[in-house]
Amino acid sequence: MQLEIDKSSLPVYEALASDVRLEIIQILSKNKMNIKDLSKALGISSPIVTKHIEKLEKAGIIRTEKIPGKSGLQRISILKVDHIEINFPKKIYHSFATYETSVPVGHYTDYHVLPTCGLATIKDFIGPVDETKYFMDPKRMDARILWFTQGFIEYKTPNFLKEEDELQQLDISMEISSEFPFSNEVWPSDITFTLNNVELGTWVSPGDFADTRGKYTPEWWPHNINQYGLLKTIRITPHGTYMDGEPMSDVTISDLDTRTEGWKLRIEVKKEAENVGGVTLFGREFGNHNQDINFKLYYI
Repeated sequence: MQLEIDKSSLPVYEALASDVRLEIIQILSKNKMNIKDLSKALGISSPIVTKHIEKLEKAGIIRTEKIPGKSGLQRISILKVDHIEINFPKKIYHSFATYETSVPVGHYTDYHVLPTCGLATIKDFIGPVDETKYFMDPKRMDARILWFTQGFIEYKTPNFLKEEDELQQLDISMEISSEFPFSNEVWPSDITFTLNNVELGTWVSPGDFADTRGKYTPEWWPHNINQYGLLKTIRITPHGTYMDGEPMSDVTISDLDTRTEGWKLRIEVKKEAENVGGVTLFGREFGNHNQDINFKLYYI
């Protein structure tokens, strides 16, 4: 589950602001339970437990199913979420001028992928899934989501820096997750990023998410496969490379040829990776963030 710092996320923040509800989450992480059993485990009455459960349901943290019991139907509470990420507003560096470019996920210039794999537009799949030849289909230019288990996808974008410009920082952001045949929130994948043949580092994606529908995911898209990814930003600075503020490698701006005509980004799951868990890339009108692969150059 991804949260923003806005009013739409308030139900989740409110649901978590309770010792009892936090204890319910801990209990349900080990086993699904009915209201009576939860009441006994918590030492509080069933009506009070019901109110807490309703709050957690409203927030999308748990779901409740009715199943046959000894004395009719009983409500069973099940934990839906095992990961929550909060996206804070990005800092703006007023002292730098910037160049920005955006590359649609279907505008790759090279690839080598292995199934499970596929592409889709906002209206339909591009060819049958798991057939790699459709990554050459001209309709790929309209793709808004793509996925593969192993291999790489490569993008190129112009370098708009002028001769007198001095690059201070480079940000690359995208919505990304692992790839599982349907979905699996605990499915780690070692995803390696390389820029102009300089390896920036490897990030371990935690999983492939379908606990809730993506905010922008089209209605035709099946509900039981990857719905959204995590918005991640790779930041290359004079001091090193970071993923959302966490150190990724010692690669610095000075390690890059800033006079090159273009930037070539490779996103890869290597054959020898410890976690070969695939990649899913979400573009505009898919997932939780209405964006493509964004490049932002800060210069003076």
